[in-house]
Amino acid sequence: MIPADAPAWPEFDDDVASAPSTRDLAALAVLADDLTALDYTVDGVEALLGAAAYAALGRDQLVPALLACRRLADGGSESGDGARAIPVLLWLLGETVTEQELGQAFPRTGVAGLEQLRLIEHAADSAGGSTAERTAEDTADHPAGSTAGTPAVTDPVTDPARERRWRAAVELRPYGSDVGGSLWVASDLGSEQRPGPLRHDHVLGIGGASLTLARTVMRTPVGRALDLGTGCGIQAFHLLAHAGHVTVTDISDRALAFARFNLLLNASALDIDPHRPGPRVSLRRGSLLEPVRGEEFDLVVSNPPFVITPRTGSPGRAYTYRDGGLAGDAIVSTLVRELPGVLAPGGSAQLLGNWEITEGTPWDRRIRTFVPPGVDAWIIQREQLTPVQYAETWLRDAAENRDREAYAASFAAYLDDFAARDVEGIGFGSVWLRRPRKPSDLVRVTLEEITHDIEQPVGPHLAAAIGRSDWLAAHTEQAATGVGIADEFLLVAEDVTEERHQRPGAEHPGVILLRQGAGLRRTTLLSTELAGFVSTCDGDLTAGQIAGALAMLLDRPDAAFTSELLLDVEQLVREGFLLPAP
Repeated sequence: MIPADAPAWPEFDDDVASAPSTRDLAALAVLADDLTALDYTVDGVEALLGAAAYAALGRDQLVPALLACRRLADGGSESGDGARAIPVLLWLLGETVTEQELGQAFPRTGVAGLEQLRLIEHAADSAGGSTAERTAEDTADHPAGSTAGTPAVTDPVTDPARERRWRAAVELRPYGSDVGGSLWVASDLGSEQRPGPLRHDHVLGIGGASLTLARTVMRTPVGRALDLGTGCGIQAFHLLAHAGHVTVTDISDRALAFARFNLLLNASALDIDPHRPGPRVSLRRGSLLEPVRGEEFDLVVSNPPFVITPRTGSPGRAYTYRDGGLAGDAIVSTLVRELPGVLAPGGSAQLLGNWEITEGTPWDRRIRTFVPPGVDAWIIQREQLTPVQYAETWLRDAAENRDREAYAASFAAYLDDFAARDVEGIGFGSVWLRRPRKPSDLVRVTLEEITHDIEQPVGPHLAAAIGRSDWLAAHTEQAATGVGIADEFLLVAEDVTEERHQRPGAEHPGVILLRQGAGLRRTTLLSTELAGFVSTCDGDLTAGQIAGALAMLLDRPDAAFTSELLLDVEQLVREGFLLPAP
């Protein structure tokens, strides 16, 4: 139930001068028409640039795309490809364009409309001052809509008439989601398009972590969902495809302003009435769970600012999109402990995070203590870095590796911070939490490390695994009455294969492996009797009948053998090697 007094679109959202404007809804609709006419979509940009240049662009290598756009701009006027290259040059490559080019590409919106929406700004005169001097000036945190102190972008083509030129004030990127139609996402320009360190209230666009979370979330239809720490709003896009209402929160005014713009620009595809968005989505400002205390959600999704950064120096130098402002991994531990408090019975939460691994201890020891009692949890560690590797990653992420002395000082601060807590490694992965529907429900906490490649999107496979775990839990409850997995028919999953390895001349294999070709792509080692069980799972006999036959064949008629075998069988079901017969 959505509180009647819940604010839908706070007034402060459009008071951020350094973010795109949403004051004119008609202008947003006209812009969407122009972008559609330009085929400014993921597929459209790939077709325009060619597969190789588009792939390079995905690796932040801009030159192949730039060369392709120059060719199109020089000779593509008749086909329309020259106009189609303009938004790519402007928003993806950070190049300047002329008023005439903008007018041809955006005939409905016009230059004035793009400026009104704060998507473009005047490019400063390229004369005067070296490139190094202009780049140094740009390291100050000037608003994205201001030209004061910002460097000129040198145009590769001589312009004798010195026609007024424009550059991007933000990035506006096409995005393919699981909702209908193509979407566009506005965010701050990255260091590739605008040289120099990022501003400290930088609003990140479509990053690797946000895509990882989007692919990890289980897309079960829900009534109320929460996107905690929305950034530019990517997770909200996906949630709106399977949630009746989405609440969006962030501590940053700029982030909420970008999210508001993105939601309204894509209102049609997201099934939002731009004049009355409240029934579908609401925006709240605040830290962590403060804006939603006392409410309950069926699903919470969060890509929080989990990066572990030193608590030295000025707090104002933190990056709001990634730094949570707490020491160590406290941002993740706080969320894991407190998120169950805003979940409805049966509701779940999924988030990404980093956690510290102290010297001489297993990776899962500390994070296991984060999980409160009475909560289902599944934590998967996907990667582990040393403190040195971690410092390299995040200093490079914010383009802080250009000033050698400052870089060395920041690097030392990272290492000293980790050393103060005896940290020898930093884990990265995903966390799933669920509030049981009733206190008597069985609770399971699973922590595992999966560092190999897995199938994407993995969300459907995680949801299937949760379903199998619930199926097994129900049979565990029934086992006391004599009805359990022994009475079920099982099948080998379609993607599972078996490998046998043996020494030359050996009578029997020394190693028997089951491998999954899909989902989490697990590999498990089988005993001879368990391999025999799996080979018989064709749906004709129950699990109990197969176990009994193996006991007789191996001359192991004792109940302990059957019980232990069925426990191993349950694990194969839990991991998806065996499935309940339909």
